[in-house]
Amino acid sequence: MLRSLTAGESHGKGMVAILEGVPAGLKVDVSAINKELKRRQFGFGRGKRMKIEPDRAEVVSGLKNNLTLGSPITLLIKNKDASIEKLHKVVAARPGHADLAGLLKYGFMDIREVLERASARSTVATVALGALCKRFLDEFGILITSNVLSVGGESTKQGIISKITEAIKNKDTLGGVFEVVARNVPVGLGSYVQADRRLDSRLAAGIISIPGIKSFEVGLGAGYAVSFGSEVHDAIYHSKSKGYFRLSNNAGGIEGGISNGQEIILRACMKPIATLMNPLDSVNIHTKKSTKAAVERSDICVVESAGVVAESACALVLADAFLEKFGADSLNDIKDAYKNYMERIARA
Repeated sequence: MLRSLTAGESHGKGMVAILEGVPAGLKVDVSAINKELKRRQFGFGRGKRMKIEPDRAEVVSGLKNNLTLGSPITLLIKNKDASIEKLHKVVAARPGHADLAGLLKYGFMDIREVLERASARSTVATVALGALCKRFLDEFGILITSNVLSVGGESTKQGIISKITEAIKNKDTLGGVFEVVARNVPVGLGSYVQADRRLDSRLAAGIISIPGIKSFEVGLGAGYAVSFGSEVHDAIYHSKSKGYFRLSNNAGGIEGGISNGQEIILRACMKPIATLMNPLDSVNIHTKKSTKAAVERSDICVVESAGVVAESACALVLADAFLEKFGADSLNDIKDAYKNYMERIARA
């Protein structure tokens, strides 16, 4: 139902985000999109570019009087640093980046032609689109948040700050684990009838596609591997006042590829940033001689902002599944379908 497309390079003129399938009649406040873009820039360990780029969205199409028209919405986020044509060539691939694989795939002679698009700068477009989807989901009380669980093995605020400070001192980088929670998601989003319609597989694809993400879990996740079924499956109860309910949520709100009405709980691990100020060994792509990997302006740790990007990826998937379930043309028609469905569920 929703189709998205992004374009742009890290140091090009800007990032473009297009979202098709947003229903007509949704009120959109561009300042709310800019607020989400600002959240993406936060977090201890971010690099100098966050102080350079204002990251403000400009609506190019799809709105009239701040209301969606049902036509594709186009957003433009201009880059203040648009120096792509003047930047030096990069000839030593950075381990952990797309540098070498991209170079070999496309036959380039300059790694910059890979890194400019492979850069996590592209996530600014994801967050802009996610902000639109969050606005739609808000009409139905669905709220998506994220929080950092650990960085470099540390889980307390002071421990995380100390670990990142150590990484800064050593010219190193850190990864970590974050959690995304979607609340008030109705039962019935997604489907078990085809693999590509399963809600968990769609969420996995959305979050794993974020640069640097290396693992993904729903609910208890890997904890299932060390437990008996009797210990981890969420028993089902019923009462006149509550209807069907559970006392636990190890499933993370998804069973059989379908939302079950509980909170959707997702976790992901982000690897340490691959650009190191004290670079690893590499090879000059022209001379084939050993050298140190290239050094580009970069971050030390972006786990917090990765969680914000993951919120947007989750919002895109949930909005798509919601429109698939309740219709996609007019917001008022969708609200009527949603109301009728929830009344039927309440009587079940």
